[in-house]
Amino acid sequence: LNGTLGAGKTTLTQGIAWGLGVKEYAHSPTFILVHEYHGRVKLYHLDLYRIDDPREVEELGIDEFLTDGACVVEWAEKAIDLFPEEHLLVELIELGEESRGLRLTPTGERYVGLVEEIARKLGRAG
Repeated sequence: LNGTLGAGKTTLTQGIAWGLGVKEYAHSPTFILVHEYHGRVKLYHLDLYRIDDPREVEELGIDEFLTDGACVVEWAEKAIDLFPEEHLLVELIELGEESRGLRLTPTGERYVGLVEEIARKLGRAG
């Protein structure tokens, strides 16, 4: 997830958590860096805001998070080269004080298909 401070990255993560059946509230992991939640699948919520060097992300053991469940990463642009070749980049765009837009950038066949399915369900062309 990318977006400015206050754009709604943690709020979107909360919605993802609820969609996965997580009962607890997803808090911003800004100071802890990683929260783990349990629902139908494990959800890892990472926040790279305070990370200055991508090597710090490697030290967190990000490989495990990316293969052991769903993984949502706030401020992903700080370590984008460490993510799998196939991933979905979600950018939150502030349209107004109470309004946000999403820009979905899929990389890889799985995520291209997912974005196409979302577009179909919304009645929009690919």
